[in-house]
Amino acid sequence: MRWWSIVCGLLMCVTAQARLQLAAPFASQMLLQRNQPIHVWGKGTPQQSVQVSLGKHNAVTQVAADSTWSLYLPAQSASTQPLSMYVVSGTDSVVLTDLLIGDVWLCIGQSNMEWPVKRSLHAAEAMAAAPQPLLRFYNPSYAGKNLYNIAFTDSVIRRLNTQQFYQGTWQRCDSSSLPDMSAVAYFFGQHLLNNTGVPQGFIQLSIGGAPLETFIRRKALAAHPQLAAKQQGNWLNNDALPIWVRERGFQNTAKKASVPADDLGPNHAYKPGFAYAAGVAAFVPMHIAGVLCYQGESNAQEPERVAEYAALNELMINDYRRAWQLPALPFYFVQLSSIEATNYKSALWPAFRNEQRLMLDKIPFSGMAVTSDVGARNDVHPTDKKTVGQRLALWALRDVYGQQITASGPLPLSARYKQGKVVIRFAHGKGLQTANAASLQGFSLNGASPVPAQIRNNKIIISSPTKPEAVYYGWQPYSNGNLLNAAQLPASTFKIAVQ
Repeated sequence: MRWWSIVCGLLMCVTAQARLQLAAPFASQMLLQRNQPIHVWGKGTPQQSVQVSLGKHNAVTQVAADSTWSLYLPAQSASTQPLSMYVVSGTDSVVLTDLLIGDVWLCIGQSNMEWPVKRSLHAAEAMAAAPQPLLRFYNPSYAGKNLYNIAFTDSVIRRLNTQQFYQGTWQRCDSSSLPDMSAVAYFFGQHLLNNTGVPQGFIQLSIGGAPLETFIRRKALAAHPQLAAKQQGNWLNNDALPIWVRERGFQNTAKKASVPADDLGPNHAYKPGFAYAAGVAAFVPMHIAGVLCYQGESNAQEPERVAEYAALNELMINDYRRAWQLPALPFYFVQLSSIEATNYKSALWPAFRNEQRLMLDKIPFSGMAVTSDVGARNDVHPTDKKTVGQRLALWALRDVYGQQITASGPLPLSARYKQGKVVIRFAHGKGLQTANAASLQGFSLNGASPVPAQIRNNKIIISSPTKPEAVYYGWQPYSNGNLLNAAQLPASTFKIAVQ
């Protein structure tokens, strides 16, 4: 009888696995991308038909021999009226309710992107407007969240795999979900919603302290001639990765032999490619509107990491664009803010901010929010996330929604020396002025000593008896630069050669 019990057990297992299922990204209260075919997929009983209905549209397919099924519904315009999705196969059915159609944004980065509304400067204002059903969040927790300088517990280690690392579901914006949502994402979405009426959804996968490498597919890293070394050997001992993140990874995992591992070493949120495999990859079969990224602090502490940062971002977003088959997928990122170097290792932040500025030229369909004017002198987590989110939203309003607005602060175009003067021209330089009409600050000819500068005809003029090699602006970890344009958007930190 034992053999019969085994056979029955196997049949029950197969039957259980074959029952109708939707893929993990699907849930009630989710938001689906507008103006793109809606991809729906999951598992079921082989050879059975599956019918999916959403609003007035439906589609039918058959479950494949490996128990998978996949189909597309026609593209739909934005909808503020809740819809239901019905999925039927044989006697099984799944119903998802309260679905909206709008724009879906992938949010990646580290703690400043993760930073919750409840800890932001404008928390009270946000909570007063909390019931906003046209904003939807996928805001999962992750294994090891907020655990630094200690070994992971066994319960955390059990989740260090790509199936269980992130845990969460879709939520609508209300007084329960909003406090823990990314403040940058919330204020970004609120600004877009108020200015367009299009529902906004956010897939929030950022991780405190995470290097950019964890959000990049391993095979993409391996194929890059400059960056391939990042996925070779045990990542905890790999000098091609940021020192600080390897130290944290070692603290969490080194004393635990039970941590899952592969050829790159122990699994961890900071491991190259891990957040991509555990989170981003699950959403690739869906359409999204764009990517928001607030990351860099962990990659800004060593000269080698600073010098490669633009290439690292270019690799990541190009790979995302290939995966989603959207060559013009928008990529909007936050330039690091200002902080004193007294209590934080930020000596390289001016060079890092300049490297981020250069990303605008290397990465088409990108936009950068400058935040050096809203930094915290002694805190790596400035709490004014409303300004950050709204500055990111300006890029989307201009490029995605077609509004005729200025999205960027002044960006240097050239610096020329003539008759004892350096003349600097700017893109987005209409109406150059200073914050609060104060005297102009932030310029230097050597990266250290401030020099007087004047605004004249939307150009910057600096007197110098000899031709300098370069002009610097905002070249301090805690910048005192105060140059704005007519849209009241601040100029980026920069270093530019003098011609």
